[in-house]
Amino acid sequence: MRWSYATASVRGTSHVRAGTRLQDAKRCFVVGDTSLLVVVADGAGSATFGGEGAAIVCRTMATSAHSLLATSPHIPTDDVVWSWVDECRDRISLSAAKRGSSPRQFATTMVLVLATQAGVLTAHVGDGAAVGRHCEDRQWSVLSRPAHGEYASTTFFITDDPEPQLRISRYEPDYDAIAVFSDGIENLVIDHRTGEASPSFFDPMARPLDNSLVVGRDHGLSRNLAAFLDSGRVNDLTDDDKTLVLAARK
Repeated sequence: MRWSYATASVRGTSHVRAGTRLQDAKRCFVVGDTSLLVVVADGAGSATFGGEGAAIVCRTMATSAHSLLATSPHIPTDDVVWSWVDECRDRISLSAAKRGSSPRQFATTMVLVLATQAGVLTAHVGDGAAVGRHCEDRQWSVLSRPAHGEYASTTFFITDDPEPQLRISRYEPDYDAIAVFSDGIENLVIDHRTGEASPSFFDPMARPLDNSLVVGRDHGLSRNLAAFLDSGRVNDLTDDDKTLVLAARK
């Protein structure tokens, strides 16, 4: 089993007009060909350092997961995942102190997927989502759904007090394609009526990866993915930052 993947993050048109930085961050890598880690974070637009918070979360979670996968193919326990989240919060607090700010100014969501021969784990705070394609029937299903707050356009963040609303789910290793994305494309790829993943979006998006001969990151497909996310037909539907990671197992 070997994974090919493509990743892209593009600045939303509203951020371009305002002259603000990309607030999304992402990490994706393969360990030993068979284990895949994807983490996507979206800094809160209302937070001064939301983009920095997203980068800290992705870097911290990726480092922790890599250390685990380098020594074991097993899915981590909930306590281990919580320890990773606590480390993210500690590092955000340290960065906030250095800037004379508060952790809430580094507010960010997080969607993590860890797929190994032993199973699939998702760890999720806030919006964005993760979907997977089942090996047998080739159907796409939502592995972790977006969580929205009490009011429109609100959600939950890893910096929330007294602790974040972390949701952890586990699945059998029955998925041969994974997609993780920020809320910038949520409404484009999840059917708002049923809450299910849209096969009309994911089937054609995954096909080039199914046919890719690259193990690990396919740089050409990543460039194509970025061009698609920054295309007029996508920007006409959303002005937010957009991040999408697609991976397929051979």
